Amino acid sequence: MVFQATTSAPVNIACIKYWGKRDTSLILPTNSSLSVTLDQDHLRSTTTSRADPSFTSDRLWLNGKEEIIKDGGRMSTCIKEMKRLRKELVEDKDPNAPKLSTFSVHIASYNNFPTAAGLASSASGFAALVSSLAALYTLPSNPSTLSLIARQGSGSACRSLFGGFVAWEQGTQSTGLDSFAVQVAPESHWPTMHALICVVNDAKKGTSSTSGMQRTVETSPLLQHRIKHVVPKRMEDISKAILDKDFDTFARITMADSNQFHAVALDTSPPIFYMNDVSRAIIAVVEEYNRVAVEKTGKVKAAYTFDAGPNAVIYTEQENVKEIIEMIVKFFPQPPDSFKDPFGLQIGSGKVPEGFNENVAKVWEVGSVKGLIHTKIGDGPRKLGEEETLLNAEGLPKSLA
Repeated sequence: MVFQATTSAPVNIACIKYWGKRDTSLILPTNSSLSVTLDQDHLRSTTTSRADPSFTSDRLWLNGKEEIIKDGGRMSTCIKEMKRLRKELVEDKDPNAPKLSTFSVHIASYNNFPTAAGLASSASGFAALVSSLAALYTLPSNPSTLSLIARQGSGSACRSLFGGFVAWEQGTQSTGLDSFAVQVAPESHWPTMHALICVVNDAKKGTSSTSGMQRTVETSPLLQHRIKHVVPKRMEDISKAILDKDFDTFARITMADSNQFHAVALDTSPPIFYMNDVSRAIIAVVEEYNRVAVEKTGKVKAAYTFDAGPNAVIYTEQENVKEIIEMIVKFFPQPPDSFKDPFGLQIGSGKVPEGFNENVAKVWEVGSVKGLIHTKIGDGPRKLGEEETLLNAEGLPKSLA
């Protein structure tokens, strides 16, 4: 009998940023955070887990390449914790249940987007890992319980265990048992929320999030002000804006928090630069777009946010997406026929709205923005069929066959 399960998990992009740990081993954050889950039809990690008594050790392949599972490392911790749950919740209660917790596992994972480039690949990756093992082990755990384990792999992974809008409560206990993810609103609550990802650089970033945030915790006075005085109010206000579907408030808070996160990185010693000149030009273009919108309607129409990398995510209502893509394409031209909109929008060679000051940014060379991804708000992890397994009959990645 083959004991195997395949799941996919989504990317989430934070509006209120998580940056800094109060406990590095348990990955307990210095502040709460809030994110939007993006549609897995466009961005996802897929993971197959198999348990078998013939396997001699736990093994992991990421995008076809075997990764070392370090003893005591994050991957090892997640696998060990999931085996513990299997034993406690299933095997100890049912003496006839297969003792899967005693078997080694083979895990194959695949991202359909660049890894470690600031697109939250570790979040979707660890969420897919935990979801896959939960399905393999037939665990009755709810997503918040599983988020306690996913958090120990990658902090933001705990938020990818839900769809829609998700808060990661920082918690206060030293055990971390009150630091988990909860859903603020499902994807069905605000289905017109869309996102445009501008891939500025798909290479692995120079300063990893893990090392960067620890340097910030150790050296940035601004981070302490952010933790104590800024984030708690923003969490409260943006949660209300989401429940009210108040895009103007949502957007203003999202942009302010992105800017402060990067200010905190700059306040680190030595300073950390995640954004580049193209990133800053995108900000200038979106700010001018919003200036025109406010003059006409009194409200902003787009919200940029940048995680620990140069790639921009622009949130907007569905009705504004075409206008925003046209504007981005004007300043950051794409190769002919390179962008095919999954929602069927017909995009021209680029233009700006009436009243837009085109001097806010230069027209960059083709390739400055390497690609555009138009997506929308999405659901949480999905259990996939056997036909989508990533492992072959021997329990090795199909990609290596």
